[in-house]
Amino acid sequence: MTKQAAAGVEKFPGRIGAGSRAGKDSPAPRFRIADYAVLLKPRVMSLVVFTAVTGLLLAPNPPGSLSPLTGFFAVLCIALGAGASGAINMWYDRDIDLHMLRTMNRPLPAGRLEPKEALIFGIALAAGSVTAMAVLVNAAAALLLALTILYYVFIYTVWLKRRTPQNIVIGGASGALPPVIGWAAATGDVGLGAVLLFAIIFLWTPPHSWALALFRQGDYEAAGVPMLPIVAGVRETKRQMLLYTVALVPVTLLPVAIGMSGAFYGSAAAFLGFFFAHHMWRVWKDEDGTAARPMFFFSIVYLFLIFMALLADRLMFLPMFKF
Repeated sequence: MTKQAAAGVEKFPGRIGAGSRAGKDSPAPRFRIADYAVLLKPRVMSLVVFTAVTGLLLAPNPPGSLSPLTGFFAVLCIALGAGASGAINMWYDRDIDLHMLRTMNRPLPAGRLEPKEALIFGIALAAGSVTAMAVLVNAAAALLLALTILYYVFIYTVWLKRRTPQNIVIGGASGALPPVIGWAAATGDVGLGAVLLFAIIFLWTPPHSWALALFRQGDYEAAGVPMLPIVAGVRETKRQMLLYTVALVPVTLLPVAIGMSGAFYGSAAAFLGFFFAHHMWRVWKDEDGTAARPMFFFSIVYLFLIFMALLADRLMFLPMFKF
């Protein structure tokens, strides 16, 4: 950990590792389906599922080799695995969630669920999703799903998040794996196309997450989480966001270069890349801190549309013009 990060953590010694205090003033926890649903992080899960479906449908597969039922089970297992990761993450992070405005009303810091309930729920979903993937789909997809869950829980949540400002860069690999799992579910292996899908999400994650960190600095500082704007400063954060953006935009065009996608996707990726770069430039030139929030929300739409364009291109089958 850097000296600045250590200072950020030491500034709040009673918060990191402390249990939630909300339960003292809250009613006794009771079973609520809505609270268990929140543990799954449904907004994150929806993006995970969508990118996984994209990987599954883009994978080169002979017609009829993957039954719709097998595809459904694969997507369901990926969704449950993502939910398991979210539940265990909320169990471990309940202490810092208590000090952040956007997380303090989650079921655990708010005292609506007991920590052990969230942990048992998450472990059960993790074990069940990996086992079902192995039995109903294939071993390669099950192995990748298990790796994703373990990476998110132990590498990102437990090890990196509270120790380094590069937490979301290294930890971002777990969020980039769902389309690879979908690809493996369809083919039983990992191809170049799956690697490109992984790379797109991996390079997208830092500018997306650091845009959030820029306009939520107070939250992270209150919780003692050493996010890059707190440790390295706003200017360095913007510089690194810019570098990842410069890498991201051309990488989104590589599916065309390898023949995985055609003219429609290429045009859409270039168009979306221009606007992503435009938002990044506004953040870079911003002096009053107002540009980060729009970029964060646009980045979500951007990733969704990139993967939607990949699917649309496959369905429309518009190959790149050959000269």
